[in-house]
Amino acid sequence: MRNTEEAEGLDGEASNTSMISGASSPYQPTTEPVHSRGVLGGIRCDVEYLKSYFGVLKAVEVVLSLLGFICIETIMMCSPCSGVYFFEFVSCTAFVVTGTLLVIFSLNLHTKVPHINWNLTDLGNTAASTLLFFLSSLVLACINHNTGAEISAVTFGFLATGVYVLNTFLAVRRWRRGNGTQRAAQNSEYMRARTASRGEMEARPELA
Repeated sequence: MRNTEEAEGLDGEASNTSMISGASSPYQPTTEPVHSRGVLGGIRCDVEYLKSYFGVLKAVEVVLSLLGFICIETIMMCSPCSGVYFFEFVSCTAFVVTGTLLVIFSLNLHTKVPHINWNLTDLGNTAASTLLFFLSSLVLACINHNTGAEISAVTFGFLATGVYVLNTFLAVRRWRRGNGTQRAAQNSEYMRARTASRGEMEARPELA
């Protein structure tokens, strides 16, 4: 009987020891879901961006590009067709690229790739779309046959040009503001390092 009690006592002490060591062990099992650790775990819809000037302008640009593309696609006969093909290419490209950027910014996907200058990318897209929409709309207006589809496409094209102009203006201001802030931070860091090095030089004892 005594041996049995001693064995039970040893088992109890061993279990208590294992519980204490397990509680103090730094290697605790985690209960965090595996899927939350993924790269796409932090994706969420940025409502504030969609309400901002850039979000609203991008949404309008996508809609106007799509409407212009739909109108130009309803044209069955054309002569010459170079202006129609040019406008078709511009409206389709603007719809795809601007729509992609809208999704990236509204879902905060640009924060996953910080080494890309997204402000400059957005500026390049808006500037190129402004120029291409203006040229394609102007060419289509000069060679159109006054059909309803062509007039509608030209109208949506010039409206898209105006929206892209405003977006380009705001993007330039944002880009300049970002460069100014970065330059000020670099100058501040340089002055801080220069002041620290000067303090070290003054703290050194002079040689006799």
